Amino acid sequence: MFRTYLALIALGVIWGSNFIFMKWATDLISPTQTVFLRVLFGFVPLLLVAIKAKVLTRQQLKHLPHFAIMSVLATTFYYYGFVAGTARLPTSIAGLLSGSIPIFTFICAFLFLRQDRPTGQMAFGVLVGFIGITVSARPWEGVAGAELAGTLWMIAGTLSLGVSFVYAQRFLSALQIPPLALATWQTGFATLTLLVLTPFDGIGAIADDQRALLGAIFGLGILGTGAAFFIYYFVIEKLGPVRAAGATYIAPVVAVLIGAFVGEEITASTILALCLILGGVVLIQTGKRKTNDTPKQAENTQLNQAEKTVP
Repeated sequence: MFRTYLALIALGVIWGSNFIFMKWATDLISPTQTVFLRVLFGFVPLLLVAIKAKVLTRQQLKHLPHFAIMSVLATTFYYYGFVAGTARLPTSIAGLLSGSIPIFTFICAFLFLRQDRPTGQMAFGVLVGFIGITVSARPWEGVAGAELAGTLWMIAGTLSLGVSFVYAQRFLSALQIPPLALATWQTGFATLTLLVLTPFDGIGAIADDQRALLGAIFGLGILGTGAAFFIYYFVIEKLGPVRAAGATYIAPVVAVLIGAFVGEEITASTILALCLILGGVVLIQTGKRKTNDTPKQAENTQLNQAEKTVP
């Protein structure tokens, strides 16, 4: 059990450290090139493990259109939004904005799925979360606040991921495709898409900075994308989906701490924004109406909700 909780903490640290690696990479190459490196080096280990685990089947080929759409929503555009946002924002601000993923997921699920009527507590949680986002951007400070374009890119990334959960639940959940297979298909499609869309002129500049190069390949790709999936589903198996989702609370805190370590100014408003965003997430996730589901139904519902938190 100790190893499992250690893995949970490691997962939060991996997710939280992604933002400094994005920052290092985008100082040298474009956001699109950064996303390409992340997806490519995340896809390779996923493919190797998926082949070894024999989770890729010929029957899955008929679902290729769904995988292609998921690759855009949950990989290509989602990652690009976060990379483009991080390139324009301090690491700490980008990291704490990522903590709003469950808030936008809830909004998308409510708007498009209409499965559960939100409680007053959940609505209050959304309000608290948006106040936290506003405090992090500090628009009243004008140019001294966080760059609006960076904040909007981060929000665009979270929205894309939120829509992907709605799409997956509506079109893929009933297919019972193993999560490892789905992750492999969508990162594979994203790799092909980025091969076509990425302008590679100047991408070699990242080799001039070994720190940035290793951060992109190992930090963002192998660890931040490939290994993160393995650890996450290992933790789900050992602890259950609800406790596994606790890693999403660790990541923004880690990002803020890393930002402080590298010399970014961590103000009282940054800490307040972090508390508000995480507080909003807690209110949403603990504010659901009680249902009369059987234990098995409840377990399936919890698993679906936990899988929505993968950054």
